[in-house]
Amino acid sequence: MNRLEYLVEFQKILADYHVSSAGKKILEEIELVLLVAPSGGGRNTVISELLKSGKYDFVVSDTTRLPRINNGSLEQSGREYWFRTEEEILQDLKDGKFLEAEVIHNQQVSGISIRELKKALTHSKIAITDIDIGGVQNIMAAKEDTLAIVVLPPSFDEWQRRIFTRGSIEPTEYKRRMHTARTIFTEALKHDYFSFVINHTIEQTAKEIDAIAQVKDIDAKEKLKAKQLIEQLLQEINASLEKI
Repeated sequence: MNRLEYLVEFQKILADYHVSSAGKKILEEIELVLLVAPSGGGRNTVISELLKSGKYDFVVSDTTRLPRINNGSLEQSGREYWFRTEEEILQDLKDGKFLEAEVIHNQQVSGISIRELKKALTHSKIAITDIDIGGVQNIMAAKEDTLAIVVLPPSFDEWQRRIFTRGSIEPTEYKRRMHTARTIFTEALKHDYFSFVINHTIEQTAKEIDAIAQVKDIDAKEKLKAKQLIEQLLQEINASLEKI
């Protein structure tokens, strides 16, 4: 199990964290896209599709946790995450070298390093990454022109099909995923800075996200349609949870 030796130190510095002057300059120049989605939303597949265009650079987050086994293979530093020591990340936080970072379950610290954004800027590409809903607000506070997009399933039934196509899920795990999805949808409705894309197909979704990244806006009718879909999804999530 992961544990944090410097938990108190991390909590103190993150309570009043500021990006360095050098970091702020990079933030002013870089284009950043964040994708938020519930389990089964397809955000990682969409990112892979966008990377094929050559316009985007995937931002790999830093973490203090240990690598895990995923799909039978051990996670690799620089692919899933940059696996770093507490001391390394703590020092970088003191130096203002992160865009944002969070203490997760008091067991690990994960965040987006300015180093990764600088890499995308050097390559003249749009930085893109997937992120939990909790980290978006911190990023928007540091970089107001960040494009935050919620990827939505086209319907509740199709969403459930995609979730269970991956394999069987224990009731407790299903319940956790639905609670997380409810949090994502509820929070997304509270903030005007979110854009929404309905994931009918991976190719079309990638095209729509790329179009939004170019024009920095989304059609008002499409945004209303997406919000109405979210309201419907929330109703069906609640009904589904009541049956468990």
